Amino acid sequence: MVDATRGTHDDPPDVLGPIAGTPAFDDDRPPSAAVAGDCVHCGFCLTTCPTYALWGEEADSPRGRIYLIQAGLDGEPMSASMVRHVDRCLGCMACVTACPSGVRYDRLIEDTRAQVERRFDRTPRQRALRAAIFALFPYPRRLRLLRGPLRAYQASGLRRLAARTGLMERLGPTLATLESLAPRLRTVPRPPRLVPAVGARRAVVGVLTGCVQSAFFPEVNSATIRILAAEGCEVVVPPAQGCCGALSVHNGRRAEAQRFARRIVDTFARAGVDHVVVNAAGCGSAMKEYADLLRDDPAYAAPAAAFAARVRDLSQLLVELGPVATRYPLPVTVAYHDACHLAHAQGIRAQPRELLAGIPELTVREIADPEICCGSAGVWNVLHPEPAAELGERKARNVLATGARLLVTANPGCLMQVAAAVRRLGGEVATAHTAQVLDASLRGLDPAALGAQPPRSSR
Repeated sequence: MVDATRGTHDDPPDVLGPIAGTPAFDDDRPPSAAVAGDCVHCGFCLTTCPTYALWGEEADSPRGRIYLIQAGLDGEPMSASMVRHVDRCLGCMACVTACPSGVRYDRLIEDTRAQVERRFDRTPRQRALRAAIFALFPYPRRLRLLRGPLRAYQASGLRRLAARTGLMERLGPTLATLESLAPRLRTVPRPPRLVPAVGARRAVVGVLTGCVQSAFFPEVNSATIRILAAEGCEVVVPPAQGCCGALSVHNGRRAEAQRFARRIVDTFARAGVDHVVVNAAGCGSAMKEYADLLRDDPAYAAPAAAFAARVRDLSQLLVELGPVATRYPLPVTVAYHDACHLAHAQGIRAQPRELLAGIPELTVREIADPEICCGSAGVWNVLHPEPAAELGERKARNVLATGARLLVTANPGCLMQVAAAVRRLGGEVATAHTAQVLDASLRGLDPAALGAQPPRSSR
């Protein structure tokens, strides 16, 4: 039973027991007591929280985690129980959208995770896994080195053999998850550093090429650049951009995220662009928060705020500019999936749908329970493979139920997560980024170019 003013009646004694030991938080940007106090424990967040949907545990809901954070602010020690429930949060921000009191849970969980990463002694296995993840994923060059071996693995037939034998599952859920997420790789030339506008120049924009996006979805970046040029933008692609810091900041690695952010601010300042365009939801969300991330840095506080004001999601900028390029018919039915860090963190829902609605003969179908995360959440699916698979399959079933031939979303993690879940369920649906769909229309391509084949009954 849940007490609306207290949480569960059986709160973990090692978290909410008598004050003992070192307090959970130090004075280095602890979570805000004022923000935590904004929560009135109404429960509107519960139905939108993926971990509460999985387990029904109060401590794995946003208001339950706020209770644990408040206990830490009151002087309770940082226990393993507290850290476990904080770690289990996907950071999807659906609760921020649902909250009638406007509680900035995103700020609370981010500041709490930074305290956890600095102050909590994880197990050797946890430290090793996190060290491996953050030695690889935020580095585009290192990710690109994996392309050759991965393409050879996919072409050899070993992937099909591993799927039939269940080899990866026997080797471990983390390895199985990484293997299942890997997309089919395509050879795409690297984008030029400068692409002129088609027709009258309407804006000069820089494009973030990203880490996972540039390594595993380079075709999305190519489509993004072609669209922007077609809509009258001169496109600048600064070399050696590096990571934006999204994965790091969302996992409490604040100092690392700040280093990445400073490099991005400097890189695009030198580029001299009107806007910085992002086609990955998590990256855009983090970059729009640079002013907060670097607020205590005298040299970067003002430049970071100016930079953040210029950041635009691709769909956001295209709607702001308005269409000038001709859209050709694209006869296909698509299901649109709201990436969490686009819909909840950035509040961008209408713009992608408006772009899709502007494509002749394209039909958009909505997905049931759109507020529930697909389970990707940056690297959450690697750190928590079993519950992530449950969430992925829940999302995949809802996608398949639409009868759409193509799933469209705006985040590489979502594309990989849902595609893997669809394969596990034995379903069939192609996946594409919003940019790829619009690009196909501007170029007059057939839906088959996106992998969207006609239904079998019509063949």
